[in-house]
Amino acid sequence: MNGDKSKGRARKSDRTSDRLRYSLDYLFDYYYQAKKSEGRAVNTLKTYEQNYASFCEFLDMRKIVRDIRNVTVETGREYIIWLRDEKTRFSDNCNVPDSVRTVGLLPKAINTRVKNLKTMFKFLHEEDVIDSDPFTYLKNVQDIGREIDVLAADELRALLNAPNQRKYSDFRDYVVLNLLIDGMLRIDEALSLRKEDVDLTACYASLRREVTKTRKPRIVPITKRTAKLIAELIRETTEFDSEHIFLTNYGERMQPNHFRHQLKKYADRAGIEKRVYPHLLRHSGATLFLEEGGSERHLQVILGHADGRMTNHYTHLSDKNVKKNHDEFSPINAVIGKSERPRKIIR
Repeated sequence: MNGDKSKGRARKSDRTSDRLRYSLDYLFDYYYQAKKSEGRAVNTLKTYEQNYASFCEFLDMRKIVRDIRNVTVETGREYIIWLRDEKTRFSDNCNVPDSVRTVGLLPKAINTRVKNLKTMFKFLHEEDVIDSDPFTYLKNVQDIGREIDVLAADELRALLNAPNQRKYSDFRDYVVLNLLIDGMLRIDEALSLRKEDVDLTACYASLRREVTKTRKPRIVPITKRTAKLIAELIRETTEFDSEHIFLTNYGERMQPNHFRHQLKKYADRAGIEKRVYPHLLRHSGATLFLEEGGSERHLQVILGHADGRMTNHYTHLSDKNVKKNHDEFSPINAVIGKSERPRKIIR
């Protein structure tokens, strides 16, 4: 008796080459390799991977096969809703406390993840790798903005007092703290500094293009005080014979996650209740720079922003700075003149 030989066997319908062509994993790798060849920074490439992994997590949870033909603008909208209502913040970061692992990402975080996907699909369409861009009409989440809780001068002072400078590791961290506040560097930029990258006489640090986010080299000025601290740290680490400045107790280059852990310890020791992380020092430094009368244009150069609008968005102009500028430049000053301004007579 001749039975059905195909019964219970896998059935092949699409050609292997077609399945590969429509595979999201294949398409992402195509995009990733293209951007890698363009010289994207390591951290930028890592961000691509993390954001794609987040999208795949959503697809897998919804049991949607990773095939470009299954991705539509509706899929993108569902993904946004999932990020807003179901995704746990910092779920992929073991260095944050459970207290901040809340459900639902902020609009800015959602838009960043979606932007990476939109950029990828647009690139693939322009390269004729896919027939159409599924996210062409996908809109961003409205972000009304929120006040960034930067550290005030007294909080930064308390943070600087937290390390025990008699210990090598604490003194090293103390120098990093000063550099992050003074030079407003990103943590990766600071910890990547080599001895040859700093001019301790002219008081500046040269950031190589391979370590900056924009892939452009830049010169960052530092104060004489910070330069002296760096010089002292370099003398402390001569026994390790390393080209890098910030080293662990065993002479290896310090990694960002190591410093994040240390920073949390110092914040707790200083009694700071806000969530303190390395980038907050950059933001707090930028805010104080403006409050003390610094130029926005100069700040843009120091921060390494190609577009001035990025600096406007990045820095948080406090009420104190607005009041200070208003008192100095109020139009009423020109109207009443010096002779009509209030003057002090009696002590």
